[in-house]
Amino acid sequence: MTVISAAVRRASAVGLALTACLTALPGTTATAAGRDGGAVTALAGLGRFYHQRLDWRSCVLGPDDTTGQELDKAGARCADVTVPLDYAAPRGRTLEVAISRLAAADTRHRIGSLLFNPGGPGGPGLGYSPLVRQMMKEAGARYDVIGFDPRFVGRSAQLDCDWPVGSSLFSAGPGRSSFERQVTLQKGLADKCRATNASVLPYVTTRNTARDMDVVRGALGERKVSYLGWSYGTYLGTVYTQMFPGRYDRVVLDGALDPRRYNPRLMRGVERENDQALADWAAWAAHRNSVYGLGRTRGQVLATINHLVAASARHPLTVGTGADTFRLDDTQVPFVVFSGTADDTGEARAAFGEQLSVLAEAAAGQPTRLSPQFAAMLRGTLTGEGSRNGSVQTAILCGDVAVPRNQESYWRDIERNRAEHALFGPLTNNIGPCAFWDRPREKPTQVRHDTPALIVAATGDPRTPYTGSVALHNLLPSSKLLTLRGANRHAIYGQYGNACVDHQVNRYLATGKLPARDRTCVKPSR
Repeated sequence: MTVISAAVRRASAVGLALTACLTALPGTTATAAGRDGGAVTALAGLGRFYHQRLDWRSCVLGPDDTTGQELDKAGARCADVTVPLDYAAPRGRTLEVAISRLAAADTRHRIGSLLFNPGGPGGPGLGYSPLVRQMMKEAGARYDVIGFDPRFVGRSAQLDCDWPVGSSLFSAGPGRSSFERQVTLQKGLADKCRATNASVLPYVTTRNTARDMDVVRGALGERKVSYLGWSYGTYLGTVYTQMFPGRYDRVVLDGALDPRRYNPRLMRGVERENDQALADWAAWAAHRNSVYGLGRTRGQVLATINHLVAASARHPLTVGTGADTFRLDDTQVPFVVFSGTADDTGEARAAFGEQLSVLAEAAAGQPTRLSPQFAAMLRGTLTGEGSRNGSVQTAILCGDVAVPRNQESYWRDIERNRAEHALFGPLTNNIGPCAFWDRPREKPTQVRHDTPALIVAATGDPRTPYTGSVALHNLLPSSKLLTLRGANRHAIYGQYGNACVDHQVNRYLATGKLPARDRTCVKPSR
């Protein structure tokens, strides 16, 4: 669930997708390994990682590197941070974690370094440091803004299982036979990862990314770092604060996950929010029937969507032309619909309307032409072009938490949800590669340390429901909850354009003072 939106990426032109002194870190096993609920893992030999000297250089890797060019233009510099593959064996194999730094412009009032993560899991962050500074307004000039690509992501050591698809998130379809096809597909994806990357899969985890973050902190020479995370990035931030209490300063978690419910089946339980977001969109589209031709009422639009899914079950829908020709069946069309529910801005709603209009034309047997954005989404999802993204996202999830291995348990979940959530239930409850994965080597992180974080949440978030942010808020008594009412949107701060939310977050980043009480902002009527 990477949440830096396509619109923001285009606007940014980047071209993408802590209290211990430094000197105390290497020699003490507790600070080197991190504390988690009081349990200390004895490690030694991490001094060379925490004390390493970083080689800051141009971010440009070659003449076609638009990400590097934009970073250089903004004044950022890049470096590689060396970390151990396995923190239990620090003298063994090492990895490089790529980072960027946009140094504080207001050095007189410098606060420190701020790390951020845009979500995913597996979302690259190195290229977004200029955009994040822009989001932070005046507060941004007082921070060194640190972008990083987590292990096995982007410019860091990479993982690619050579998948034929770019995602494992598909629907189980209308019946047992389509579910069995999904079982075969998902097992094949797991087998490919095991065949190509077995030696590293046990170490592709959130806990190891958190350890890497602390090495980055040490290599930067910081006693503490501030942190900003969206979506999955909220879970990464939560894990960091629990493993390394006292080594963080200001923490913002936008669209938070309940850490007790974090597991590879992240979308399970979001059916109601997505049904509501789709219904709201359908009402919007009905007022624009002359543009999209999907129906004059909300009910008619929803009926059209159901018709598209049913038509794809009879015969896959053929969309596009030339090299960008795709055939979407009843396990894939629901994914397209699901993808359109995460953003209720006018631009996103219009793009979703165009996509469903294309599917409607295909269902009627008419030739279709894809927008560049729709074609890119389908290539990244349905072809091997997105293999690297899907591989690392799945590896992180499967490496963090185990899931049931009995395929019948998934089928029962699908059938239970199908009655009330006919469209989304078979997708959110479907089996995935993690059912065929080796079990994680570490137990999931438990929240045992209070964290005075600012948690940002939209009441209609279709990806990380509002209930998750409330749950995390309750686990962290010193935190404050900043609620945006009336928005069916995943990821708010700096991207949605809500002045109330942005002001509250930036005031906290500038002053370090949380609001005196939980605050509520309201989405303006449009």
